[in-house]
Amino acid sequence: MKNTKKFTIALLFGFLGIVLFSCNNKNDPAPEESPSQILASVSWQTTGARNEKGENVELTNENVIPTVGYAYFKSNGTFTIFSLDDAPRIQGDWSVTADGKTRTITAKNAAGGTLFTRDVEIIVLTRQEFTYRIYPNENDRSVYLDIIHTPTTHVEPTFTFTPSQILASVSWETTSAKNNQGATVPLTNPNVINFVGYAYFKTNGSFIMVNLDDSPKLQGTWSVSADGKTRTLVALNDDNEVLFTRVVDITVLTTTEFTYRIYPNNNDRTVYFDIVHTPTDHVEP
Repeated sequence: MKNTKKFTIALLFGFLGIVLFSCNNKNDPAPEESPSQILASVSWQTTGARNEKGENVELTNENVIPTVGYAYFKSNGTFTIFSLDDAPRIQGDWSVTADGKTRTITAKNAAGGTLFTRDVEIIVLTRQEFTYRIYPNENDRSVYLDIIHTPTTHVEPTFTFTPSQILASVSWETTSAKNNQGATVPLTNPNVINFVGYAYFKTNGSFIMVNLDDSPKLQGTWSVSADGKTRTLVALNDDNEVLFTRVVDITVLTTTEFTYRIYPNNNDRTVYFDIVHTPTDHVEP
């Protein structure tokens, strides 16, 4: 009988211990999210802007509009940003300081090269609002705009680079050529040699080409059609006078190969040469 009573008392204390432990667990605070976890927890849409006076500013304001869009900050440290019509804007890497005061983005081009790095001051960062501050004039910190974002259910579009962005993402070197029969042709071939060299297509629409010995070759402006099928060069002299305009058919345009086709005789499209370029780390002379 005594043993039974002792056993019953032991069970009672054990039960009370479990109850007390459970109660204590319920009162424990939930793990606090880091600023990075909060930013990555939802997708964001620009929904407002205020100036230093606390006045609302239209999203069409010239200083605000470059910041407007949908933003997707992934937990793996990458991000994509689109305009409100789903057009790709920038993509790359992001981070937030441990104190939640600064967000950094490193925008990257199609080849993964860095375009720029930008820091902004975070004013509000919760699951309901993400607001950062920009300064139209970095030398005048008394004038600023707070860009306000709120959560969105807008589905992330596919981020695709334009043909022009791909061409400008790396520097190029002529590395081979093939004829219409698919046979490799020496770069010294008379039909090919004038197209051999290093090419640097800038994001501002200008270009420079040099020979493989770094001697100057061409400079001017360039463009690629929206469908990526043609590239146009406008060669300029030192006085910015047009020397000639040349349009070539693009057969391959990726971050690892740029190939265009030339015709020795434009009246005979059965004979052609494909001029193959691959990325180079050769420094622009």
